[in-house]
Amino acid sequence: MDPHEHRWFVANLGDAMLAGTAIDAVRACFAEHGSVSAVLMRHESDGRLHCELKLYFPPELAALACRLDARPCAPPSADGLGVLIGADEALARLREAGRPPG
Repeated sequence: MDPHEHRWFVANLGDAMLAGTAIDAVRACFAEHGSVSAVLMRHESDGRLHCELKLYFPPELAALACRLDARPCAPPSADGLGVLIGADEALARLREAGRPPG
């Protein structure tokens, strides 16, 4: 199995208040892609005063992520994530994958 098949991607859109145009572009590209997955989002501060909006693309959206200059990353924690566009089930699957067996 190719390890890149399961690689996630992240795009840092910077200041969430100024990310409207970039968000519109992601939504337009996603609509063209026609996926049953989702682009996930989270506001992250990393200890700074202002937060940045980060978008997470699951492996099945790798082509879309690359088109939008997203960078490879580890699977994100589901904590604080929301769905920017797409199926809510994508976030539910990520949460389920992060649960310990039992």
